Amino acid sequence: MSSQKKYFLLFCCLNFLFSSAIKAQDDSLFKSIKTIDFPVYSFSTDNIGGLYLITSDNQLKKYNENGDSVGVFNQITQYGKLDYVNAENPWKTILYYKNFSTIVLLDKYLNLITAINLRKLNIFRVQAVTTSYDNNIWLFDEQDNTLKKIDDNGKILSRTVDFRLLFDSAPDPEKIIDRDGFVYLYDPQKGVYIFDYYGSFKSKLAFLHWSDIDVIGKSIYGFDKENLYKYTPSDPDLKTYKLPAALANNSSVQIENHKLYILKNNQLLVYTLP
Repeated sequence: MSSQKKYFLLFCCLNFLFSSAIKAQDDSLFKSIKTIDFPVYSFSTDNIGGLYLITSDNQLKKYNENGDSVGVFNQITQYGKLDYVNAENPWKTILYYKNFSTIVLLDKYLNLITAINLRKLNIFRVQAVTTSYDNNIWLFDEQDNTLKKIDDNGKILSRTVDFRLLFDSAPDPEKIIDRDGFVYLYDPQKGVYIFDYYGSFKSKLAFLHWSDIDVIGKSIYGFDKENLYKYTPSDPDLKTYKLPAALANNSSVQIENHKLYILKNNQLLVYTLP
């Protein structure tokens, strides 16, 4: 065998061993906690261990941290197709119906509090809503390109200036996160836009094409089909963790209470978070 072939084979072996070591290191960071096998169409979590499952028969079910059922909402389709559930506030769950511009609020037992028809507020194009720090609701009005805060009665409490005055190209956020004094708007095509509670723009991060995003403490987590990303301002290097094959190509991901919740093939997988 020629020296050139020997070096080539050695390189291939070393590259395989290195890749295997990296994969094993990443896999060891994710430990399975539990699996929910019955069909799950969609889900959400809250910060005290609550789990909210939308089943294939159009029920919203809530379970506490012990796995006990604490509430059922059977009227999911009353307002049309439900786009998503936001349970940032365990005492006020938000259901959002994009096609009908309607926000439905439920209490901690999934009893109806009220429904807000955004069209009556002259708000017709909204993709993202979430609970605000003061128990109100953030939403991004795509028609006039402003971030607005409304109360449970639909009264507009505050709004930013038109984003077209701030940016060359206004964002089209698909998710809003309220965390520790800041509001994060994520547009997968343009990045993360960060504002304070007064609507003042603070910074922009060019993290693109993530399918899911969350903010835990001072860290921003993002996902694509194969990787978990973690960014912490005090450590400017973006950390990348390759998801194990069992977790890759999932439908949706959420982080809560240092756990990783992944929906894949209608199963909800719960893992430790690196």
